[in-house]
Amino acid sequence: MVTPDSFLPFRKGRGRLPLFLRGFSELVFDNDAGVLLDEPSIEAIYAIRQLTLIFSKILLPCTPERERKAFDDYVQCDSEINEGIPATDKDLSEFSRMASLLFGPIFSKLDRKIFDGSIVPKHGPGATAEKLTSNGKYLNRYWPSRLEDVFHVGDFLYPNARFVSECYDEIDFAEPGAEIPSRVISVPKTQSAPRIIAIEPTAMQYVQQGILEALMQAINEDFLIDLIGTEDQGPNQALAQLGSEDGSLATLDLSEASDRVHSELVRRLLARHPLAKEGVFACRSERASVPGHGIISLAKFASMGSALCFPFEAMVFLTIIFLSLEQEQGHMFTKRSEIKDFIGRVRVYGDDLVVPIDCVHTVVYNLSHFGAKVNGRKSFWTGRFRESCGKEYFEGQDVSIVKVRNLFPSQRQHVTETISLVSLRNQFYQHGCWETVKWLDSKLERILNFFPKVEPSSSALGRHSFLGYQTERVCEHLHRPLVKAYVVSGDPPNDKLDGPGALLKYFLKRGLRARDDGRHLERAGRPRTVRIKTRWVTPF
Repeated sequence: MVTPDSFLPFRKGRGRLPLFLRGFSELVFDNDAGVLLDEPSIEAIYAIRQLTLIFSKILLPCTPERERKAFDDYVQCDSEINEGIPATDKDLSEFSRMASLLFGPIFSKLDRKIFDGSIVPKHGPGATAEKLTSNGKYLNRYWPSRLEDVFHVGDFLYPNARFVSECYDEIDFAEPGAEIPSRVISVPKTQSAPRIIAIEPTAMQYVQQGILEALMQAINEDFLIDLIGTEDQGPNQALAQLGSEDGSLATLDLSEASDRVHSELVRRLLARHPLAKEGVFACRSERASVPGHGIISLAKFASMGSALCFPFEAMVFLTIIFLSLEQEQGHMFTKRSEIKDFIGRVRVYGDDLVVPIDCVHTVVYNLSHFGAKVNGRKSFWTGRFRESCGKEYFEGQDVSIVKVRNLFPSQRQHVTETISLVSLRNQFYQHGCWETVKWLDSKLERILNFFPKVEPSSSALGRHSFLGYQTERVCEHLHRPLVKAYVVSGDPPNDKLDGPGALLKYFLKRGLRARDDGRHLERAGRPRTVRIKTRWVTPF
């Protein structure tokens, strides 16, 4: 309902609703009583949200003051959880028992892979704390002694044993106090605050990616793939839609989710699998370099940016949810078959949680009890609105909106802005905002001389249409339709690699990628600049 203190900055006439957008809001709320109408207009709800939230997540740098505050909050958050979590030893013991029931078979497989030495590491595409180039990562000779205790350097930094004997003296075995810390930075998120992430040291991220691959393979082979997600947001969104329709499910969102997962919780999660625990914590960064604060010791398990942050926070939250379900059911779960009964009613994707409505208060309490913070503004269990993984629903109807991410371009050379504007136009088209699309088309046609109708799968910067794609000519070699359009082009930077590093990269490549022509040894990494070029391309 609308209370008298709602919308204080806006001028009001008669009744409780503001004059601004009153035509829409009167289709949702009763102007005199302020209560929700029995049959509010779904179109009006969408219109109000679209008009008021369209610029809520534009990717522009925050003011220096807000950026400094974000770093201060990062340090303050870690300081708070360093004082300990409210949970007692008995609570932590129960947490460990439930974790073993949920993830025992998965961690056993991880144990076996670490024991057998079959963890295959991988360098990710992102930056590292040492600022190494993409191919330069394969020449890394820094290896913390904590890693060496579990993962032998000869199995990870060299293509075979012959090179180990020749180059072993090059290795820098860093003791815990001398390890390279993760590098904390800010990236644009909203105008109110940036997103704070940590860039991991090369060696740590290298092993983290290998453990992540083994962990996800084990989860994908288990029924828990229906309860925990790391790649597909669709199941969470479908459950949010169901919850908005029949009120049976609640959607919860957590604030500072990754920063509030205490390392002790992950230790308890892995308590009955010592080899997996040793491996996971060997590649965990224990210190971070924070602008304005220097190097601090970390109480959190991992910051956003660690390859293991996302899956382990999801496993911690799922464990807490099932502890809550036990309390609501009034008996201890002893079989994994009892866990299966909640498929379709419980789902965790990072910090987006879906839980049964009848246990939501217990879940919220226990999340706080174990150190998490539930975001009340983005969590829903009363009414008919639900939100999860970027999709919003009211009474089962999709009321998700389109948001502007970048400023509009004034010329084609503004590549990022042009790509973003084309995406914005096509998103509005999918939402049926025809007049908005027509206006955006007029803007784009001044910048792009060629702007054909194409399918979403096409590489062309074109307009999507329910009426299909257009054809301007036929390829004389493959006899397929072509259109003249702009495409995004960017070359990886020069980054030559040869010798043992090149051989190591070849052995670490997965699948058919290992059979390419070797150009990745000349150029590698994300393009520093991208361009828009005119080409004849397929419209699908």
